[in-house]
Amino acid sequence: MRLLLAFVRANPWRSLIMASALLLAGIVEGIGLAAMLPLLSFAIDSQAAAPAAKHSGFNYFVTNALAQLGIEPTIGVLLVIVVIGILLKNGLLLFIRKWIGYTIAEFTTRLRLELLQALLNTRWEYFLHQRIGNLANAMATETLRAADAYVNGVTMISVVIQSIVYATVALLVSWHATLVCVMVGLAIGYLSHGLIQMARQAGKRQTRLLQSLLARLTDTLQSVKPLKAMARENLADAVLAAETAQLNRALRKEVFSREILKAVQEPLTSIVIAIGVYVSLVYWNLPLAKVIVLVLLLSKMLNSMGRIQNLYHKVAVCESAYWSLQKTIRQAEREREVVSGNRIPTLEQSIRLDRISFAYGEQQVFRGLSLTVPGGLLTTLIGPSGVGKTTIIDLITGLLRPQGGEVFIDNAALAQIDLKAWRRLIGYVPQETMLFHDTVLNNVTLGDPELGEADATYALRAAGAWDFVTRLEQGMYTDVGERGSKLSGGQRQRIMIARALAHRPRLLILDEATSALDPETARSICDTLCSLRGQLTVLAISHQTTLVDSADRVYRLQDGEATAVDKQVLADAI
Repeated sequence: MRLLLAFVRANPWRSLIMASALLLAGIVEGIGLAAMLPLLSFAIDSQAAAPAAKHSGFNYFVTNALAQLGIEPTIGVLLVIVVIGILLKNGLLLFIRKWIGYTIAEFTTRLRLELLQALLNTRWEYFLHQRIGNLANAMATETLRAADAYVNGVTMISVVIQSIVYATVALLVSWHATLVCVMVGLAIGYLSHGLIQMARQAGKRQTRLLQSLLARLTDTLQSVKPLKAMARENLADAVLAAETAQLNRALRKEVFSREILKAVQEPLTSIVIAIGVYVSLVYWNLPLAKVIVLVLLLSKMLNSMGRIQNLYHKVAVCESAYWSLQKTIRQAEREREVVSGNRIPTLEQSIRLDRISFAYGEQQVFRGLSLTVPGGLLTTLIGPSGVGKTTIIDLITGLLRPQGGEVFIDNAALAQIDLKAWRRLIGYVPQETMLFHDTVLNNVTLGDPELGEADATYALRAAGAWDFVTRLEQGMYTDVGERGSKLSGGQRQRIMIARALAHRPRLLILDEATSALDPETARSICDTLCSLRGQLTVLAISHQTTLVDSADRVYRLQDGEATAVDKQVLADAI
């Protein structure tokens, strides 16, 4: 019930429209069913008995209501009422199903967009503790299962309304027979409670296992090349196979509980109907026409109650995915990145880190670190792994905030600057090559409508990639394969550099970006970077001699401090 209330709160107007249409459809169907009793009385009773039937019980109620409307309750009129009721009901149900379909599509889209926006607006530290496979599972599997819970929940509401209509008309025909059937239906529902609980537990287990399985699968596929190169793929296969087997067992429990539920419903319904017919004819001496209508109504009611149980079973299986998805969204929203500055950034003079202190938990990285990156020049950071070179870049880009000291951009504190506007002035090239399974052009422009072929050409030339791109079969329109697998390591890295240059940034950051390049290509890249002096500021992390030789300023990071060093002495040491 909590899940259905959540759906209603998320879509109040759509829910109201659907409920109103469902209620109207139920009323229309009830009118059609109500017309069946006098119709059958006319058809079954003898001509002598028919007038008496007209003035007895529910027959009299229906025929009198028609008479009040100026309608003669003949067989033809009653048949028309039944047919019109069926047509109107199905027309309304068609509208409802279409409306439900549109609502589900909108609901699923909104869930995905809500998750995506929450994730993209989080602080960088949030992603340091997340498994990408879990987030991908939330975006794909959990949104689909949540949509399944929604559609089954809405359908269940429609069936509940139908059941109420059947029960209402049946009460007017024979209240004692109807009460007995309602009690039997509720008893069947109570007895099936254990199966529903089994399904709910199986659904929760499926949610947990799908998260783990897809996270491991993502990790494995990202590392499949070294695994295969070392013939170690069997280790990953064993783990994935074990989790898949656990998922299979959870699915079996779901199927078992669902099929058991279905298996007991039909025979129990048949038994109840058979007993009801016998009692009605033998002990209550009800007219045959009334018994036929009762059988029709009560069988519909019991079948609807059975459908309610089946739909509730499906909701129970899928609801854990919805709550898991909501948990992920709430966690991401709590980690939302706070952007308070509104000053328009410029980069003409320098980037200055003033007495920066920073730690990852208990691990202290910097204590009072200070350095200056001159505007329009090339600055290189060197030092052993783990001394905080990448952390400096994250502080400059605003992905991390210092716990002491401040970062200044042209003497303006980064905390006062519009962070989004500042990041739009940055071109960033990570050490890892992250190319999409798309064309060279789209990998360079990232699909930005403001960037075209001219921008891509400029960026590819600046990155030293133009020559090899023009030799590709379709030039810039060549597909690079999954993660750029159709290109060499150096070619992939140059496409990444071109991506960073395409929007003509004011600051270009290279985090070991030339590490995969051969010396000649690295030298060519350095020549290109040197030619950009005065046009943009370049900050690079590298141990390569070419970047050290080309740099205007070099800092060595060690023991939480940055020391400017003599390039010639350093180059000789390298």
